[in-house]
Amino acid sequence: MGVGLGGVTRKPVLVLMGSGETSPTMVSVHRELVDRLRPKSAVLLDTPYGFQENVAEISARAQAYFERSVGLTVDVPPGLRGLAEIGAGDDPRHDGARARAADVGLAAVRGADWLFAGPGSPTYALTQWRGGPVGDALADHVRTGRAALVFASAAACTLGAYALPVYEIYKAGARPHWLKGLDVLGRLGLKVAMIPHYDNAEGGTHDTRYCYLGERRLRVLERELPDDAAVLGLDEHTAAVMDVGRGLVEVRGRGSMTVRRSGESVVVPSGERLALTDLRAMVRGEAARRAPVPPRDGDTEAVPPPATLRDTVVGCERRFEAGVREGDAEALVRAVLDIDAAVAEWAGDTEEDEGGTDWARDVMRSLVVRLGQTAGRGLADPRDALAPTVEPLIRVRAELRRTGSYSLADVVRDALKAAGVEVRDTPDGTHWQPDAT
Repeated sequence: MGVGLGGVTRKPVLVLMGSGETSPTMVSVHRELVDRLRPKSAVLLDTPYGFQENVAEISARAQAYFERSVGLTVDVPPGLRGLAEIGAGDDPRHDGARARAADVGLAAVRGADWLFAGPGSPTYALTQWRGGPVGDALADHVRTGRAALVFASAAACTLGAYALPVYEIYKAGARPHWLKGLDVLGRLGLKVAMIPHYDNAEGGTHDTRYCYLGERRLRVLERELPDDAAVLGLDEHTAAVMDVGRGLVEVRGRGSMTVRRSGESVVVPSGERLALTDLRAMVRGEAARRAPVPPRDGDTEAVPPPATLRDTVVGCERRFEAGVREGDAEALVRAVLDIDAAVAEWAGDTEEDEGGTDWARDVMRSLVVRLGQTAGRGLADPRDALAPTVEPLIRVRAELRRTGSYSLADVVRDALKAAGVEVRDTPDGTHWQPDAT
């Protein structure tokens, strides 16, 4: 038991996300946690991406996301980037200033009620956190339950006993190997290597599952894990909410959580809950997954997650095509405007996978061009243009049929067909329409 928000005693809550942590797909998870815990002090750790030149921009986008979409004001403490280098410089005054800033930042971390960390480099984050005051603070929060931890993507990688140096392996060609992780999840009885982006498919023709490892390299790494450890995988746009007080793990989002040992996987799909004790047993290889835990009275029913940006844009393209076929100008305009709205909604996503918003803008531009072309041709019903010519011929054909001149009537029908007009004789009269082929 620990002292939690506002002095209230509660057990730890840890939320892991495979990706999409600042996208619309995870809004409901963030909102429900914030509504439940009412944090008075919310902190964003910028360390995982602290080596990037646009670190301030990434932080600002994340802060705007939480303010706009979740209603949560998030602070970015100073002095937490480059902690490993403090004391190594030539100018003691400079190092002293950095140390004082770090003290302020660490005080914010230890006093926080809610902590978030996301994309970047697991290796860089571990260099700053492991064996240092931030890593100790994270472990203490999980031990005491004071702050809820929401860790995603690269930051989530660091929380296991073993961490994946994804960039070194995937981008720089290093041999597959584990780094020593923070083992924060070990305090929940989970000895794991945490792998986000578990179902990644960006490679197209080559295997980029398992956070860009692929099956071959994951098998190599599995052999280096001890018998009582496992891989804990989270699909993209998927969260695992670990609630120690309730003894439950709930999977939310678009994908699944996977426990994998020696190539054998147990998959827990989105919408299911299981006991934390069962998850521990699965990690140790002592039991298969038991039946899902039913919702408790008063629990909020799981709602389908919102579509990804790609899903939304593809759906808009289909609606645009239908609008062209049906001559619905309003549908064409609405499809383009909906893509524009989706781009704005996803602009705060700090993940960099798939070039999402750039791709969506390209699609939108192509639809705008087609919209202009369609406007030039006109969306009028082609029947209106053909009717002055076709209707008199239909009347002539009807008169020929009435007088028994069927061969001449067939000549008229064939001529209309050659001109792209389909004629159908039905019990209630003759009908025609432009040939769809």
